[in-house]
Amino acid sequence: MSKATARHLARQVRQAAATVAAAQTRGEGERAARQAYEDHSPRPGGRPPAFAARIQAALTELVPAETELAQAQARQVEARELMRELGTLYHPYDLERGQAQPVERVAQRLSDVWNRLGRLAAAAEPPTRARERLAKAPRLTTQLLATIAFFFATLQGQVEALARSPTLERALLEHLIPALYLERVAARRTHAEPRHRLRALNRPWLEPLRQGTPPLQALPGGEREHLEQVAGEGADRFQRSRSGVEGRNGQLSLHHHGRHRLSDRKLAALTAVHNFHIHRADAAERFFGRAHESLFVQVLQRVPLPPRPARLRPRPSKPPYLMPMAAYQGWPKR
Repeated sequence: MSKATARHLARQVRQAAATVAAAQTRGEGERAARQAYEDHSPRPGGRPPAFAARIQAALTELVPAETELAQAQARQVEARELMRELGTLYHPYDLERGQAQPVERVAQRLSDVWNRLGRLAAAAEPPTRARERLAKAPRLTTQLLATIAFFFATLQGQVEALARSPTLERALLEHLIPALYLERVAARRTHAEPRHRLRALNRPWLEPLRQGTPPLQALPGGEREHLEQVAGEGADRFQRSRSGVEGRNGQLSLHHHGRHRLSDRKLAALTAVHNFHIHRADAAERFFGRAHESLFVQVLQRVPLPPRPARLRPRPSKPPYLMPMAAYQGWPKR
C-alpha cells in the first residue's frame, strides 16, 4: 500500500509546488517590471505595457495551482493516516481501549480503510502499476482475519488446557494476556508518547490482578509464575512483520541490496546461520520445543577466537506482573 501511494502522491505534490512557484515568480516579475516602468524617468513614450492584464493572468494561473497543491498535500496526509490506521487496527487487541477485537470488527475496519483508499486513488489517478498494487492489498483481508481468528482459538485452547476454574480462565483471557500484549506493543514503540499511553492503558487490566483477592493472588507463588509464563507465551503468539528488515525474507532482501543472485552455497550458509545462531524466544526453536544443537562448536575449534567484546550494561530487572500491590509500597516513585 505504501509503494502504491507514497511515490505517486509525493510526485504530485512536487509538481503542484513547482507550478505554484512558477506562477508566483511570473507574478512577481510582472510587478517588478511595472514598478521599474513607473520609476523610470523620463517615462518611455508610447502606450504603456498592459501590466494589469499580465498580473491578472499570473494570478489566474496561481489560484488553481494553489488549489491543486492543497489537494495533493491533503491526499498525501490522508494516505499516511490510512497507513498508520492499517498498522493500528491489525492487532488482536484494540490499542485504543485494550479490549479484544472480534474478527467482525477488524473486518469492518479493514473494509472502511480499503474503501477510503479506493476513493483516494480515484482522486489521485495513480499509474497502472500503483492501481494493481492497490487492488492486490484488499485480497489479503481473508488471511489477516484468519490469523486473528487462529490466535484467539489457539489462546482459548492453551488456557483451557490448564484445567483451571472458569473465573481464573476469564482473568487470564480478559485481563492478564491483553495487558501483557499491550506491554509488548509498547516496548516496540520508538516514540515516548505512544509508549506511555499504551502502558497507561494496560494498567487497569493489571491492577485488579495484583490485589490481595482471588483468584490469582490466592494461588501459591510457583503457580502464579507458571500462569504468568503461559500468558506471556500466549501474548507472544501473535507475530506480525513491522518493517522490511524483519524475519528471514527481510534479511535476504538486505543481502540482495548489495549483491544480486545469491549462489546456492551462499544461500545455504545464510540459512544455517539464521536457523541455528538466533536464540530469541520467537526464533525457530519455538517450532520444535527444544534447542538446536550447537552449530559453531567445530567452527570455534578451527577459527581463532575474536577479541573480547565490550561489557554489556545490565538491564534493570522487571518485577513479575502478578506481584501484589503491597510489594510496591516501599519503592521510590519515578
